[in-house]
Formats: sequence, structure tokens, C-alpha cells
Amino acid sequence: MSERIVVLEISGLEALHLAGIVGQFRDLLADSRADDDPAVARLFPDAYPDDEAASREFRRLTGGDLLERRAQDAAVLLQTLGLDGGDRSAEDDPDATITIALGETEALAWMRTLSALRLVLATRLGIRTEDDHHPDDPRFGVYDWIGYRLDGLMTALDRR
Repeated sequence: MSERIVVLEISGLEALHLAGIVGQFRDLLADSRADDDPAVARLFPDAYPDDEAASREFRRLTGGDLLERRAQDAAVLLQTLGLDGGDRSAEDDPDATITIALGETEALAWMRTLSALRLVLATRLGIRTEDDHHPDDPRFGVYDWIGYRLDGLMTALDRR
């Protein structure tokens, strides 16, 4: 039996912006440690909320693997966008619609990457609760756009 496919349509300009953001995310993962950056720390689950020492030890033991998986997911997103040195470039038509077919593995990598990006952006923007989000503030535009793309992907996956 063949793997089901999720088909996304995205403009060339969106693809270029998304590739840039994901590339920055990948660089952040490569250059940071959770202890050094609150945005990266937010990517780590708090395994023992009532025991800070145990949580710190858990992050120490699992953190490298988690960051590596996040980087691999980001690489999958860039590869499926065709903006990892592949078929598309900044010179392509930004108004063109790009159709991207994702198998389940790729779709899940996209979902994890977009979710992680939103966590990082939320930390950078100071979003902790819904009240901290100001949709009229242009700094929140990228955060909202990634949320829109994540919601569409999750809806498509849920319909399968």
C-alpha cells in the first residue's frame, strides 16, 4: 500500500521566506545550547516539573538528540521546498504557485518544524498567553503566518 500524500500550495515568495526562516532556525539549533538561549530552552520538554535537578539532567542527557532531530526535520522541510540548494532559487517567480507533495514522514517533519518555529518566535516576542499576542502589531505577522500554515497542514493530515 502506498503512503498517503498531503499536497500544499505555497507562493514562490512564501517559499523563499519560509526557507530563510527555517535556515535561521537550523543555524540557531547548531549554534545554541538550551542553557544559553531561552528560545532554544523552550524546545525542551520539562520532564520533571517538580524536580528542577532531574529536569536539568534529563535535558543534559537528551538535549543533543532532540536538537539533532529538530535540525533533521528542518532539513527535510528545506529539501521538500526545493530550497536546499536544489531546484528553486531566489530568482524564481515569487508570484508563482508551488505545489509540494508530502508523504507522511515529510508532513510530520514539516509539522514539527513549524511548531518549533512558533515556540521560538513566541519566546522572542514575549508570548506566554493569548493576552500577550497582539495581531495588529506587525512583528507578530510571521508568527501568525506560520500558525496559519501549521493549521492548514494539521487539517490536511487530520482528513487523511
